[in-house]
Amino acid sequence: MKCFYAPETETHDPLFRLTYGKLQRNAEQAERAKLLLAGLDALSLSATPPPRAPRAALEAVHTKRFLNFLETAWDEWQKLPDAGPEVVPNVFPRAATSSYPETTLARAGWHMGDTSAPIGQHSWQASLRAADCAIAATDAVLAGDDAAYALCRPAGHHTSAEIAAGHCLLNNSAIAAARLLTAHERVATLDIDVHHGNGTQDIFYDRDDVLTVSIHADPATYYPFFTGFAGETGAGEGAGYNLNIPLARTTTDAAWLSAIDSALARISDFKPGAIVLSLGLDTHEDDPLMGMKISWDGLRRAGEKIAAAGFPTVIVQEGGYLSPSLTTSLQSFLSGFMAAKIRALEPN
Repeated sequence: MKCFYAPETETHDPLFRLTYGKLQRNAEQAERAKLLLAGLDALSLSATPPPRAPRAALEAVHTKRFLNFLETAWDEWQKLPDAGPEVVPNVFPRAATSSYPETTLARAGWHMGDTSAPIGQHSWQASLRAADCAIAATDAVLAGDDAAYALCRPAGHHTSAEIAAGHCLLNNSAIAAARLLTAHERVATLDIDVHHGNGTQDIFYDRDDVLTVSIHADPATYYPFFTGFAGETGAGEGAGYNLNIPLARTTTDAAWLSAIDSALARISDFKPGAIVLSLGLDTHEDDPLMGMKISWDGLRRAGEKIAAAGFPTVIVQEGGYLSPSLTTSLQSFLSGFMAAKIRALEPN
């Protein structure tokens, strides 16, 4: 299986995070990449740097003004009096009617949905290279590979067309899905990160050519809190093409794997030409964000189930945070996934 990783993404190593009113070290640290690369090494998989992708691939899901903001935000921020080292908004639009602002400070609040995705000096280039990984993996699948893996960081599934949030800047999974649509009439996204993929949902919510499915911790008590409920099923032409499966934070393997079975059944009914798997490993019981209690065997079996569904698959890395278990989590999932793909090729 082809794997893609860009070392430039390590230059995005954010500091700021606000949790329960306390300043803490951001969870999206560059160290994550080393742990994930070790997981690939354990499976004898090598990661290749991706080529540069055209900006049009980003514009397929993101607004031009959002991309322009991400590209220029840090430089403009440094012109502010006594500016901090990262772009972190301190005001957000909440009025029923809001006008697009002119100042960098206000635009930060417009384009950043919370304070967990600070923009540093190298965040734009790192985000571009993360998207390049997702695009390269997509192109590999479009060229005939049955599956490919993109080690993307920062992650992306909380970012909508023009609002970044939740440690995410560019929505790598949505970019991959849009690129798959250049060759397929229908595409599905399956998000198994412990957090609801609210950005991906928002981007495709009124469309019937992309089925979005997310299995995640119940947002009644977990980020992103305001979206990810079962009643959100799509709007307009997209009515019926969004499926959320929220689960309790006490969820263990059996219930989680059953939810994956339900998700795959809906995807099978949709008959997509290919799928994007938003692979969050933060469901694991040792993840520091404590969203669910999934074991390594559960991750392995999830990989088997998703591969056995038989769809060409672009695997895009989402969450999974600093823990010695992260390496084994990726190894577990991919070992199950690849084993099932190999079995599918064996003669009966």
